[in-house]
Amino acid sequence: MNHPFTEVIFNVLEGRFGDVARDLFDKSLLLQYLNVKTRSANRGSKARAAFANHYALYVLVEDYIAKGFMGAMKGHYRKYEGARFTDLFRRQRELPFGAKLQNHALNSRLNDEFAKYFPASDLRPIVRDLAGQRYWVNEQLLDVAVSVGHEIRTINIAEVVIKIINSYIDTKVSAFRKFIATCREMASLSSVSSRDAVAFVTSQLQPSADARIFEIISFAILKAHYGEQSIFWGWSPDELQQNFLMLYKTGRTNANDGGIDFVMKPLGRFFQVTETVDVYKYFLDIDKVCHFPVTFVVKSTDSYENIYDQLHEEARRKYDIDAVIERYMSAVEEIINIPHLLSVFEALVVGGKLPQIMDEIVLQSRIEFNSEDDVGM
Repeated sequence: MNHPFTEVIFNVLEGRFGDVARDLFDKSLLLQYLNVKTRSANRGSKARAAFANHYALYVLVEDYIAKGFMGAMKGHYRKYEGARFTDLFRRQRELPFGAKLQNHALNSRLNDEFAKYFPASDLRPIVRDLAGQRYWVNEQLLDVAVSVGHEIRTINIAEVVIKIINSYIDTKVSAFRKFIATCREMASLSSVSSRDAVAFVTSQLQPSADARIFEIISFAILKAHYGEQSIFWGWSPDELQQNFLMLYKTGRTNANDGGIDFVMKPLGRFFQVTETVDVYKYFLDIDKVCHFPVTFVVKSTDSYENIYDQLHEEARRKYDIDAVIERYMSAVEEIINIPHLLSVFEALVVGGKLPQIMDEIVLQSRIEFNSEDDVGM
């Protein structure tokens, strides 16, 4: 797999190892894995950058180097008592975008994903002792045998692994800063320049955009949109009160936590953001809330009618029981697509809500990308 960041990887390898760089890459499963895991580096802020597996590998290799196993302690790693989980976990949370990372990558996800890409290999990047909460990087993946002339030489890639991941981090930090700066610039535009703001948001609301960015911008737009609407309610006709609608984001984007993405007060509407027209996913979301009506925000330019009809047809093909189909379809309260979001956004810009929307995008982006200070490092 070749992508723009592959060139960066080879520059690092050639700068350190010269002519054996290609052979080293071809022989190293770990370098090939990093090549896969860095393919989003040059796609800008919209591309997904899940750092958990990078950082699980990073902190273990960093510990390997720091404890001298490339120097005075070389050849003695098998006698090492292992890094403590608490130390590794704390260190990965110190890294850019790592403040809210959890323990899954260290405990299983890095090894599981590595096995998915290299099923023929029995090697896994992390060796761990669950009882003692001690961790090691698999040194067999760091030591790579390559041909140098007529010789076979073993090269340790620990330091280049760190350098490659650092280069990836630098690229993503730069993209993030650029994204935040652009949002802030758009927020400061006068109404005369609102066309630029619409163009910017339009470029982010595309079917190919990253799911997190789509969810963040959708939330910012809908929060401003519903915030202009109010209802009167109370316990009796003589005790009515006016409340503006408030949209709340219930968790992190794409978190696989089984939750509903947005909740509206005081109406109690549920919103779920989705990328596909997959009947099982829609119906699963409806099941989560016991068939309470759900509004689906769909990352699609298809019309509401087309999405609804496609969903209905897929449901009929898979279930073929009218009572089941209608019970689920009646729980689809509304479908909001990209054209609808853009139309609402343009109206909000005309109404002077651009700074509010952009400020919300900045806030939610900083939360999502684990940055409380714009990655100020």
